[in-house]
Amino acid sequence: MTVGPVLYLWSRARLLDFYAEIAESPADCVVLGEVVCARRRELRLDDWLALARELTQAGKQVILATQALVETEADLRLIERHAHLACHAVEAGDASALALLHGRVPLVLGPHVNVYSQAALREHADLGVLRWVPPLELSLAAVAHINPAGRPVRGPDGGAIVTEVWAFGRLPLSFSARCFTARHASVPKDQCGYPCMDDPDGRLVRSTEGQSFLVLNGTQIQSAGVHNLLEHDAALASCGATRVRLSPQSSGFTKVIEDFDAVLNGDQPAEGRLAGWAEAGVPHPLVTGYAFGGAGMNAVQAEVAGVDA
Repeated sequence: MTVGPVLYLWSRARLLDFYAEIAESPADCVVLGEVVCARRRELRLDDWLALARELTQAGKQVILATQALVETEADLRLIERHAHLACHAVEAGDASALALLHGRVPLVLGPHVNVYSQAALREHADLGVLRWVPPLELSLAAVAHINPAGRPVRGPDGGAIVTEVWAFGRLPLSFSARCFTARHASVPKDQCGYPCMDDPDGRLVRSTEGQSFLVLNGTQIQSAGVHNLLEHDAALASCGATRVRLSPQSSGFTKVIEDFDAVLNGDQPAEGRLAGWAEAGVPHPLVTGYAFGGAGMNAVQAEVAGVDA
């Protein structure tokens, strides 16, 4: 299980407390770094590296992440600094990071790198990619075709590319040079005062009918529904995924990790566990649509989509 990067703006103290909990959790891998907005500087690269050392000592694999939207020369210089850190793998947020990093550090393809075919994954494998997080809108059936469990794509050294499926968390749908949260607060992006600090799980947007629709998170737009595959361990196995990614939320996340560990690694039943999530404050509704070829905002049943549950 991989704990993805924190996508929201949390205070420095809150981040440090969160990662202290993660150090004691069953998750064996943690992705560190700011991936949404370069203006968020509660922790800088040296702080992330200090955290990486602590988590490594706690037995976790650490991956450093780059931004999903690179806008400035300063953003590129930060990626260049990552290239000099041979102690950790780096997750490429977009193609510009790949251009700077390949051949210099072990690489992970983040979920926003556009890989939609086996040919594309093979091309990226030649860059030294070790792990692939499929684009969020891909169904598990499509993932199985791109990197089959029995015939995985392999890199130049013969090693199989690992598939890591996004299994929990609000889905990042788009990025923009415009900051949606600043726009909502009627403040300029470059002098925003960080209004996103007030929304530890993003700012919920509802339709005119009152339905939860989207979430504003700075320059990022997310789904209102929380993608959740806890009850679909067979479908995850059949698509060739050997890892799952759990994206942090501000409440109940430790229980989410424990439940995924119990179901995926402990062969315990998933039934009845989701009620505990609501009690722990995990955001709802829970959705599965993209995983089974439906609309992402829906809870599609696996058997309806024609795949193993």
